Amino acid sequence: MTSYPDLGLFIGGEWKKADGQPVLNPADDTILGTVPHATRADLDAALDAAETGFRIWSRTSPSKRAEIISKAAGLMRERIEELAVAMTLEQGKPIAQSRAEILRACEIIEWDAQEGRRVYGRIIPSEPGMRHSVLRQPIGVVAAFSPWNFPTSSPSRKVGGALSAGCSIILKASEETPAGAVQLVKAFADAGLPPGVLNLVFGKPAEISEYLIPQPAVRLVTFTGSVPVGKHLTALAGAHMKPAIMELGGHSPVIVCDDVDPLASGVSSALAKSRNAGQVCVSPTRFFVEEAIYDRFSEAMAAKAASLKIGNGLDAANDMGPLANERRLAAMETLVADAREKGARVLAGGNRIGNRGNFYPLTVLADVPDDARAMREEPFGPLALLSRVKNIDEAIEKANSVAYGLAGYAFTNSARKADRLAESVDVGNLSINHFVASSAETPFGGVKDSGFGREGGIEGLQGYTVVKNVSHLTA
Repeated sequence: MTSYPDLGLFIGGEWKKADGQPVLNPADDTILGTVPHATRADLDAALDAAETGFRIWSRTSPSKRAEIISKAAGLMRERIEELAVAMTLEQGKPIAQSRAEILRACEIIEWDAQEGRRVYGRIIPSEPGMRHSVLRQPIGVVAAFSPWNFPTSSPSRKVGGALSAGCSIILKASEETPAGAVQLVKAFADAGLPPGVLNLVFGKPAEISEYLIPQPAVRLVTFTGSVPVGKHLTALAGAHMKPAIMELGGHSPVIVCDDVDPLASGVSSALAKSRNAGQVCVSPTRFFVEEAIYDRFSEAMAAKAASLKIGNGLDAANDMGPLANERRLAAMETLVADAREKGARVLAGGNRIGNRGNFYPLTVLADVPDDARAMREEPFGPLALLSRVKNIDEAIEKANSVAYGLAGYAFTNSARKADRLAESVDVGNLSINHFVASSAETPFGGVKDSGFGREGGIEGLQGYTVVKNVSHLTA
C-alpha cells in the first residue's frame, strides 16, 4: 500500500520542514504524520515570494500558463492511486470517492487552464478619435483558505482559478487533511510552475488569517468553510478594503414532489446523503416530501441507508468511511438526541458504531419538527431529516426558512413545478432530478449566509481579475 507522504511548507519554490501537530487517521486514531506550522518569518517569506511570483506569472502568456497548469493536472492523473490512498488515510472517505475527487480536481484545473486563455476584454464604440477599451487583469496575490472535507478538490478550485487568471497565491490548507494540498502543490512544482507563484502554509488558522489578510501584498481573500469564520474573515478583509470570495456552509433542502417514483428517489437520496459521510457543504439534508408519497419515500430511503456498509475507506467493499474527526461525532450525537426528544422518529442509524474510529451510520429521521436544532443548524454529517408537506408551496416556504442558501435539490416530472422551483427556491445552485451541485464549467456559490462570489465557470475565473477601463484620445 502507498504510504502517507512527507508533509512540508512550500515557499518560494522550496519545501521546508517545521514543528507542528499530528495528523490522525479517523478510522483507527493512529498518527499518520506531522503537519508543519509556519512561523511569522515563514509567512513573510511567502508574501515576498508571492509578490515576486506575481510579477513573473502575470507577464507569462496565457497559453504558456495553460500549458504548465494542464501539465500539473496530468501529473495528478498519473499519480491518482498515491493521492487517493493518502486522502482516504487522512480524511476517511471510501477509496472510490477519493479517486473521484482527484479526477474532479483535475477537471476543474484543466477547465480553468483553458478558460484562462479567454479572459477577454472589450472595445466600447465611441466618437472618432476616442477609443474606450476594457481590460481584465489579474488582481494580484491571493490568500486562500481551504477546508478539511475535500483535501484536493477544494484547494484546486482556488489554485486553478487564481493561476489561470494570472495571479499568484498563498494557500493555507487544512491541518487535519494536509496531504491533499501537499500533493497538489507538488504536481504544480513538478510541472514547472515558477517559484513563488504557488505557496503552501499550515498553522493555527486564526493566527495565519489575521496576519496575512491585512498585508498590503494580499489583494484578494478566498475562503471555504463555516459561516462564523467566513463572516469574521469577510469583516477582516473589508477593514482593509480587500475583496473576498466566500463559499460558506449550507443546509440543503430537497423537495420531492408527488409526481415522481418514491422508491427510486428515496434510494438516490440515501446514496447522495452518504457521500463523504454527509460532510459536504451541499449535502442534501432537509427532505420535504409531499404527503401522497411520504411514507413510501421514507421507507425506501431508510432501507437503503440501513444497507450501506460502513468501515475503513481503504476497503473497497465499504460504502461509507468514518467521520473525519471527533467533533463531527459529538455533533451527530447531540443533534440526534435533540430531534428524538422533540418527537422525531429514527428510521435508520442513530447511534455510533463501536468505540474506535469515528464511525457513525447514515441516520434517517422522520417527522422532524421545525424546532429541532438539526433543522436550523448545519449537521455536516450523515443525518437526513424528513418532513411531510401538503404541497409544493409549503415545501418552498420551509426550504427558504433558514439563513443558508448554498445548494438545493428537487424531484419532479412536471415542467410547471420545475419552473416554479427554479424561480422560488432561494439558493445559489439548484439541481432538479439529480444530486450534482456543480461542475468545472458552472458557477458555484451561495446566497444569504452561505456567502458571495463564485467558484467555477467563467464567473469564478473573473473573480480573480480586476476591470480596467482605458480611454485613449488619438486625435
